[in-house]
Amino acid sequence: MGKLIGFVVFLSAALAILGGAHYYVWARLVRDPAWPVAISRSATAVVVVLLVSVPLTAIGSRLLDLKFPQWLTFSAFTWLGLLFFLFVLAVAGDLARLAIRGITFFLQDGWSLTDPSRRVALARILGGGAAVGAGLLGAISVRAGTAPPAIRPVRVPLARWPLPLNGYSIVQLTDLHLGPTLRLPFMTDVVQRTNDLKPDLIVITGDLVDQSVPELKDVVAPLARLQARHGVFYVTGNHEYYVGVAPWLEELKRLGIHVLANERVRIGEGDTAFDLAGVNDLAGRQFGANHGPDLASALEGRDATRPLILLAHRPRVVHQAALQNVDLQLSGHTHAGQLWPFAYMVYLTEPYIAGLHLHGPTQIYVSRGTGFWGPPMRFLEPSEITHLTLESGGA
Repeated sequence: MGKLIGFVVFLSAALAILGGAHYYVWARLVRDPAWPVAISRSATAVVVVLLVSVPLTAIGSRLLDLKFPQWLTFSAFTWLGLLFFLFVLAVAGDLARLAIRGITFFLQDGWSLTDPSRRVALARILGGGAAVGAGLLGAISVRAGTAPPAIRPVRVPLARWPLPLNGYSIVQLTDLHLGPTLRLPFMTDVVQRTNDLKPDLIVITGDLVDQSVPELKDVVAPLARLQARHGVFYVTGNHEYYVGVAPWLEELKRLGIHVLANERVRIGEGDTAFDLAGVNDLAGRQFGANHGPDLASALEGRDATRPLILLAHRPRVVHQAALQNVDLQLSGHTHAGQLWPFAYMVYLTEPYIAGLHLHGPTQIYVSRGTGFWGPPMRFLEPSEITHLTLESGGA
């Protein structure tokens, strides 16, 4: 019952936000400019259709699985991205309108908005500007979002890293979000370019999939071809719990991927060994105590003299990692906001959203993500295949 109530609350909030955003954009781009009746009615109908298309597409893609037209999913999610830009630019227009009112208030003979024709003219200028601006930003973002993820080289100096392992390479993949819009060609390309880097270790830090095993079994199959000297390791993200985490863990194990579920393994031997640990995502707590993150269990009995790398989907785990003297944490989850300026909203829940940071004794690298979620767009926050090189030396 608790899960059902939580889902209903989440769904209600999501629909309220979606409806409110559509209403606001409609008010600024259709109602306020007072377009001729025929244009206004047509534009209103388009907004209503777009509003309805988003939840219907989400439901349809889930119920019909792979039979649901991919182009329709792509279109509906692209509209979500355009809606975001329209909303932001409409807010900017409102701020400009307030500034104009403030200026004209102090000008006795200045240009005033008390004249209805002037208000309509300004509304058309601002609304038209928002529409054109959103279209340009949307086109740029779709091109960036659908481009192959860039190889991002990152040097990480670690004070306790063994000198013989200087130059050790790790490829981090995260937030691929395979599903309705990212399919087999994307996965095949990522696997090939990852192998081309010839890494010593490959890690996948969650949110790999957005659909069930039967729906995506063929799409994830190329993961079996990933090659690294010390293997491929994986920890859950929040999205795996939404689409059946248990079957996915079994499928990944079948593909030869090592799942770290609040566990730790030793990599290497003797003086060149280090520990690799991984914790479940916070979303697992909704599915019972055993599914949630448990860093203490993962690190229990470890040799504190060995360097320790932690895989954790969410950056906020670094607060606990620092208390355990973790040397390096690798995370994702944030997408760096995916569409700027949404990144500033991510800071409300996560301490870091992208890049390499020092948190007490622990360094943390947060990937911008290898794929995308929702809108097939990225603006000023490109996707990445992260190629980390660990070096001996102070942080």
